[in-house]
Amino acid sequence: MSHLTTPPPRPAALPRSPGHPTAPVAPGPPRHDVPDIADDAAWDRADPYAHALRSGAGPLFLRRRDGWLLPLDVERWCGAAEGADVTVLRRCTGPVLDIGCGPGRLVAALAALGRPALGVDVSSEAVAHARSRGAAALRRSVFEPLPGEGRWGTALLIDGNVGIGGDPAALLARAAVLLRPGGRLVVEVAADDDVDERVHVHVTDGVRGDPAGRRPDRAHHGFPWARVGLPALLRYAAAGRWQEEDRWTAVGRRFAALRAPEPTPRTGRR
Repeated sequence: MSHLTTPPPRPAALPRSPGHPTAPVAPGPPRHDVPDIADDAAWDRADPYAHALRSGAGPLFLRRRDGWLLPLDVERWCGAAEGADVTVLRRCTGPVLDIGCGPGRLVAALAALGRPALGVDVSSEAVAHARSRGAAALRRSVFEPLPGEGRWGTALLIDGNVGIGGDPAALLARAAVLLRPGGRLVVEVAADDDVDERVHVHVTDGVRGDPAGRRPDRAHHGFPWARVGLPALLRYAAAGRWQEEDRWTAVGRRFAALRAPEPTPRTGRR
């Protein structure tokens, strides 16, 4: 497990932290979605998400409190970037921050192309997997201070990660702080245009039951989540002064690219 504490590789062109303290973090959802860094090894072994990443296969789901299941595509996450992922990679400019990078397929693909990129994820197993693929990755919540705030050229919210924290408006506000003015945010949205929901979910393989029920102190296995289609995303974006730059569908997946708000002339703030 020593690889979990080894600093990740540092691409030379990643944005450097400013000489002054880290830029203020935009208000985000309650911090109960952030795991304790001191998670014990026994719990990690029992975590269905960690188990799925180690095996490279599902089944794995997000389960709502009413029993509804959203299948998670573990095989694609653990595979190489291809198909629709390529359309995302082509739109990455400048240093790239992959928010909720999972096992790191996109960061690894960018690294292979010689592009500076960093992944962040709250799962130790995901970060370890990403690093094993040669990707730079940190175990951290997007709502915690991050390297290079205000200097990233592109940020990614792929594989439904616009749902992180259960509040898309707060997540977009946070992304605006992380990106440089005019930077690009690439978002994958739900295929259904009518989706705009806030839910409480936990990760399950459909066999091991609800881990949060056995260990309620492990709050990251029960957490707020959101799902949005394109119309809902664009409403949140307009409210935050983001500009729609592009939208597209590839291999049955839907995406949008947003341009970060520019600082206002009066205050210099976004």
